Amino acid sequence: MKYRTIGSAPDNRREVSVLALGAMLFGSRTDEKTSFAVLDRYVEAGGTFIDTSDNYAFWEDGGQGGQSEELLGRWRRSRGIGDEIVIATKLGARPLAPGTSYVDNPEGLSAKVIRESAERSRERLGVDRLDLLYAHIDDPTVPQRETVEGFAELVAEGTVGLLGVSNQAAWRVERARALAAAAGLPGYEVLQYEHSYLRPRTDMPSGLFPDGSLGAVGPDLLSYLRAEPGLTLVAYSPLLKGAYVREDRPLPPDYDHPGTPSRLAVLREVARETGASVNQVVLARQIGGDLPVIPLVGASSVAQLDESLAAVDLELTPEQRTRLDEAH
Repeated sequence: MKYRTIGSAPDNRREVSVLALGAMLFGSRTDEKTSFAVLDRYVEAGGTFIDTSDNYAFWEDGGQGGQSEELLGRWRRSRGIGDEIVIATKLGARPLAPGTSYVDNPEGLSAKVIRESAERSRERLGVDRLDLLYAHIDDPTVPQRETVEGFAELVAEGTVGLLGVSNQAAWRVERARALAAAAGLPGYEVLQYEHSYLRPRTDMPSGLFPDGSLGAVGPDLLSYLRAEPGLTLVAYSPLLKGAYVREDRPLPPDYDHPGTPSRLAVLREVARETGASVNQVVLARQIGGDLPVIPLVGASSVAQLDESLAAVDLELTPEQRTRLDEAH
């Protein structure tokens, strides 16, 4: 395994594995035995960075989520896991009532919600301190200063370590970070967005993002990463839920545009040259790139995880990277 540092404050930075494991469906669609086996294999391979959320996976049973955090809590206790494993969780997108969703009925990012939801996450995970806590989605109904101060209070109290943000417009992230900096408070240091090799259209509206996707990385976020070396990007859905390799998993509609075929062709060429799978090339490109990107992979079996783990040691040549980057 290889490692990189997240966070910039000397007393709060953490070293984590360059491949993160997503636990979204653990305890719901992925049963406990399988989930434990995947988690055990990840740790055995040197993995130290696990991702979840307080709303995972509410859509599986029409509830409010929490199954993933609860399973991770049981796994931690049964294996004697301590602070050597960094567990990141999120709040803000938990449905307020069963049968609803984060689109029309989210918990939001008020100071009250931040405190209460973080406490519930600590209880489910069985930890005194949340290693990394994200604002899962934006909440324009709450003043950003209240959100910034709400997260900062938990850091000051020692119940939260690092702060992160996902699925928000880059200008909103920068505004929140500026508010925190001006007040001498901790701000977001880890960004979590959808990011893969193929590039999606970002102008396609959805229920949560009527102006176009704010969940996918675009040029604005990439330039932000270059300008702010203290930030780290955690890239979710880097393998597009199996769409690169499975015929029964077509690419999402926002990837259906003229730039996709040429990038796929180069990706497959590089995979043939390296003897690696397409998925492994996608992950290796992120892990060894010039920007601080940590791919976040899901796995419903040990075999799936092993394929992703092998990407950590896959070295792409500068020429292969150039070809991948310049395809359009």
